[in-house]
Amino acid sequence: MDSKNTFTFLAFFFLGIVVALALQIYFFSPISPQILDVPSPSLVNSIFPPNNHLQEVTKIGEGLLKDPEDVCVDKDGTLYTAGRDGWIKRMLKNNGSLLQNWKWVNSTTLLGVATIAKGGIVICDTQEGLLRVDDDGVTTIVSHFNGSKLRFADDVIEGEDGSLYFSIASTKFGLHNWFFDLLEAKPNGQLLKFNPQTKETSLLLDNLYFANGVALSSDQRYLLVCETWKSRCLKHWLKGDLQGTTEIFIDNLPGAPDNINLAPDGSFWIAVIELSNKAMKFVHTSKIAKHLLATFPRLIKFVQASHKKATVMKVSEDGKILKRFDDPDGTVVSFVTSAVEYEDNLYLGSLNSNFVAKLSLNTDSA
Repeated sequence: MDSKNTFTFLAFFFLGIVVALALQIYFFSPISPQILDVPSPSLVNSIFPPNNHLQEVTKIGEGLLKDPEDVCVDKDGTLYTAGRDGWIKRMLKNNGSLLQNWKWVNSTTLLGVATIAKGGIVICDTQEGLLRVDDDGVTTIVSHFNGSKLRFADDVIEGEDGSLYFSIASTKFGLHNWFFDLLEAKPNGQLLKFNPQTKETSLLLDNLYFANGVALSSDQRYLLVCETWKSRCLKHWLKGDLQGTTEIFIDNLPGAPDNINLAPDGSFWIAVIELSNKAMKFVHTSKIAKHLLATFPRLIKFVQASHKKATVMKVSEDGKILKRFDDPDGTVVSFVTSAVEYEDNLYLGSLNSNFVAKLSLNTDSA
């Protein structure tokens, strides 16, 4: 074969590879993406610059937990958290920092936890739905909605009448491929309500961009839900003249809001995660790049940045940022997904730790 024919062969060979790769990406990509507008954190950072306050945390139960995504504290001061190994751990108020095994759930997909008035906790299992866990064991509260199995229950809160408000992060993707939902950047999430009297589940909000944390206001007049991919939280009115309407509570957060929890003073704590590192943010502006990552998911690790830092923010009832705490390099704690205040301490859940972090709020830095 002469040099001209060799060149022609190689040209067609590599062209064939490119065409085959393009067809692979186009026809076998699991997503149908749209562009995601990731807000710049510059404005918030100029007023509330990143700091090192979360590097001052103490570690509760270090080595005894596996990625405790959420924490909650009941009226008696007992702290609960759930790990990816299925263990529900608790720390009694008068037991110092002793974390003990309480109940085991046969699941590795446990997320949001909340206390309930009748005792025990309710927990979101992304595969099984809402579960109640108490001294008698584990029971299923809700597993289906509109004839379909719940796919991705994420966070839950109980109202004063016993109703359970909970988020469905995605109706299309599950926990283990949550990054596909981010790449697709479409409103696949929902906010649901379970009525314990009628045993019925109803839809409050649809078309949410990864519905995540859920919180009730101190007077229970409105409900907050975080839209992670939109870097914002929505306010849905439950009572009053605005009942049934929805508005933006806070937007343009310097990251993606995960869980949100009511603080004792009526404000809210929001855990904020980093979706992608600075060098790879272009991915969210390119459908081709999104298809490529979805088709070859091993590449996703080069985009993710959630394990690189930690941020929590305190936000007033009218949606104004009050405080900010960070571990900007993830030196001590990273991928913080929830923050709960109890008796002047902040307890933090994380999807990248083997402990619950505790930050004293009785310091000059706080």
